[in-house]
Amino acid sequence: LLATLMVSCYADVIIEDDFIEESAFNTDQVLQDFDLWYVDINATRGGGEIPFLQRAFTVSFDRGVLYANNNIVGIGKTGGGYGIDVGTYGTLRGIVDIDHDIDGHWVLEVYAVNRNTIELYDASTDTSYFLKGYQINTFDYDLVFYDNINYFIQEYDAWEKIYTSETGALNDFDQENYLQFLPSFFRSSLDTPNTSISSLQWDFEGDYQVYDVQGDNSLKTLTLDYDFFGDDYFELYVINDN
Repeated sequence: LLATLMVSCYADVIIEDDFIEESAFNTDQVLQDFDLWYVDINATRGGGEIPFLQRAFTVSFDRGVLYANNNIVGIGKTGGGYGIDVGTYGTLRGIVDIDHDIDGHWVLEVYAVNRNTIELYDASTDTSYFLKGYQINTFDYDLVFYDNINYFIQEYDAWEKIYTSETGALNDFDQENYLQFLPSFFRSSLDTPNTSISSLQWDFEGDYQVYDVQGDNSLKTLTLDYDFFGDDYFELYVINDN
């Protein structure tokens, strides 16, 4: 039911600064013109941080309610693709006034970049986030998922090995049964299967890196760089995100 209510209310909206600043109504029209705004986190400028944009993959503005996809696990499925209700918003001329459920009150300036991209600027921290607009029926959730696969492997507290193939050369990794990926390093454990997460003893740690494979968006490679051993290399496939 939620997804059927969340539709773009306006058509042929002109995303230009003069139009946005003309009235609060126009500002709201621009924000609602696209079902989803993809947060291009790599384009962020400034030394500050807007917490709810920093952790969101998409945000949506729908008649005073702010929605967000904050988790890469299950993206495209929660809330009919829009994510969860994270707060409310109102508009002034060229400004969006957001009351976030967790992060509180934010007043952000809204600027047009091009016909489907806007800039949200926080004057208090001199920080800009850039959002690209999409309609939900053409948004490629799979591409977002695979482009952010590093966040996917970090979202779980631990990964338990459930199968090892009988082919291939033996290596030290065959003895490891658990992996944990943190933002800046990984840890692994030799503990036996079915050990509770709270009881795991982490035996090794090191750096890791996920790489793209040219010509195949759904295939990644994973390198584990152990602090006191050599490197292990893997092809990384996602069977499901549950």
